[in-house]
Amino acid sequence: MEARLNLFASPTANKLIKHFVGAGKAAHETSIPDSTLELVKIRASQINGCGFCLDMHTKDAAAAGETQQRLHMVGAWREATVFTEAERAALELAEQGTRIADAAGGVPDEVWANAAKHYDSEELVALVATIAAINAFNRLNVIFQQPAGDYRPGQFA
Repeated sequence: MEARLNLFASPTANKLIKHFVGAGKAAHETSIPDSTLELVKIRASQINGCGFCLDMHTKDAAAAGETQQRLHMVGAWREATVFTEAERAALELAEQGTRIADAAGGVPDEVWANAAKHYDSEELVALVATIAAINAFNRLNVIFQQPAGDYRPGQFA
């Protein structure tokens, strides 16, 4: 696949991406484990078919110590025994927040209540912001057909 345009050469894209990255950093400053935030990004990227983000976040998660087993099981988190109840709640919120157009009325109350059992209000804000940011990144990359596979862990850190 060849990108429709070079996002990295676009001054407008660079400004936009800088703001998206800044929003994501705020989420990483909360008490939510970085591994949970990476799992959320991976799950949303799977749903959205964003190869660029899948490449980035699976590599970054692995470099940070996430196991291959857990990375391979993100798409089947409901059946997998390798995730905590809190991680499952975050993954469910990520799925519902990513598929918001599919659900009449948005994220179901029971999904929110389950997440709220595991995360405080600041952590919930961080989770929702992470879900919103990764969905925005996914859409940029999918629409511009950003190729995947060449990312190096920490490349944009």
